[in-house]
Amino acid sequence: MNNNKPVTAVIVGGGHRSFTYAQLAIDCPDMLKIVGIADPNPDRRKKAMETFGFGEDGCFETAQQLADVPRFADAIINGTMDHQHVETSVPLLAKGYDMLLEKPFAVNKAEMQTLLDTVRKYKNKVMICHVLRYSPFYRTVKEMIRTGKIGDIINIQTAEHVSYHHLSTSYVRGKWGNSDYCKTSMLLAKCCHDIDILMWLMDGHKPTNVNSYGSIFQFKPENAPADSGTRCLVDCPRVDYCDFSAKRIYLDHPRRWAMYVWDALEGLDHEPTMEDKIELLKGDSPYGKCIFKSGNNVVDHQSVLFRFDNGATATHNMIGGTARSTRTIHVIGTKGEIYGDFESSTLHLQTIMTDSPTGFAYEEVEIGTFSEDSHGGGDIRLIKDFVNYVRDGVQSVECTAIENSVAGHLAVFLADESMAANGQTQDFDFSQYCTE
Repeated sequence: MNNNKPVTAVIVGGGHRSFTYAQLAIDCPDMLKIVGIADPNPDRRKKAMETFGFGEDGCFETAQQLADVPRFADAIINGTMDHQHVETSVPLLAKGYDMLLEKPFAVNKAEMQTLLDTVRKYKNKVMICHVLRYSPFYRTVKEMIRTGKIGDIINIQTAEHVSYHHLSTSYVRGKWGNSDYCKTSMLLAKCCHDIDILMWLMDGHKPTNVNSYGSIFQFKPENAPADSGTRCLVDCPRVDYCDFSAKRIYLDHPRRWAMYVWDALEGLDHEPTMEDKIELLKGDSPYGKCIFKSGNNVVDHQSVLFRFDNGATATHNMIGGTARSTRTIHVIGTKGEIYGDFESSTLHLQTIMTDSPTGFAYEEVEIGTFSEDSHGGGDIRLIKDFVNYVRDGVQSVECTAIENSVAGHLAVFLADESMAANGQTQDFDFSQYCTE
C-alpha cells in the first residue's frame, strides 16, 4: 500500500480497548484513519461517527453486515468479546481485511485452528494485541536478554496480583466472571499477556510440558458472612463497611471502573447522576451483587509450571484479591539475573563478577513510561506498530503476528486442562498447528 497515506480501519466492537487504539487516528491522522464501525449499540456507533468524522454509510450493527458490503478499508480493529473473536474475524478476513485482534484470539484449540487456517488461506496480516511486549519495562527485559547480559535463561518467574476491586469488577461480578457466558478461563482472560511474555523471552525454545493448580479460594457462597444479603444496596447490613461492597468500590470511587460498571447508563439523555448509579446497582446490574453470591465460576488464583525443550523452566502465579495490582518478573540466567515489578517501572540487574568483594555487580535501571495508559505506554506503540506492519509487512521484535501467538495460547489451554485434571502433566504438540 501507499506508505504516504494513513491506514484506513473499521472498528468492530466499539468498547474501551478499540477506542483506545483508534485514538491514534486523532493523535496521528497521517498514520491512521477510522472510516467505520460495526457494533450493535447505537450509542457506540454515534460516538464513533462523532469522534472520527464518518457518516451513516460507515455504520453496521454486526461484523457480518460489514462483510456483506465491498471492502472499503485496509484493516479491522477487532475489540469484540473474547468468545466473539473468531466468528467476527473469519468473514472479514475472507473479505481481505488485515486485522488488529484483541487477545485472546481464540478461546479453545478448535477456534485457534479455524483462525489459523483462515489467515493462511487469505494471507492476511493479523496482529494480536499482546500489548505488554510494547511497554518500556518488558522491552528492556527482552533487550537485556538478547544482548547476553545474563547468559542463557535457566528459569523465569512471573506473577500477576489482581487487586480486590479489579477482581470484583472483571472476574467475579463482571464480564469474565463466569466461563459459561464469557467462554474464557481466568488464566486466558487475565494472564495470556503474561504467558505470552514467557514465551517471547524464551524465544527459540518451545515449551514441552505444563502442570497447573488453582481454585476459587475466596469468593464463593460458603465464605459469605452469615448476615450478608444478595444485593449490596438492597438487603445487606454490611454495605457501609464490607471491603467488597458495591457502594464502597463503585459509588465511593465512581470513576475507577466507569467503562464497565456504568456501561448500562450510556443510553441516558443526560450525564448519569449519583442517583442513576444507585438505582442501577439496586436493580439488575451484576455489579450490585454480593461478591460472594455472584454466580462466578472462574478461579481466583492459579499457579503454572512450564518446562522447555532446552531444559529451562518457568512459572507464573496469578493471585486475585490482593491489596494492589502488580506484575513482577525474575529472570535467572547463567551469568546473572533480572528482577523488578512493572508498576514501579524499575529493573534490577545482578551479574556474576568474581573479582568483586560481593561476588556480583549490581545495577538499578529506571525505565519510565511513554504515557499514562494502563499498559505502561504499550498501547500507543502497539497501534503504531500495527500500522507499520500493514504498510510494509515488516515485523518488529515485539510484533505478535498470529503465528507468534500460538505458543502462548496453547500454553494457557493446556495449563487449564492440567488444572482441571488436578495438576496432571500436559504435553505440547505443535505439529497440528503447523508452526515454525
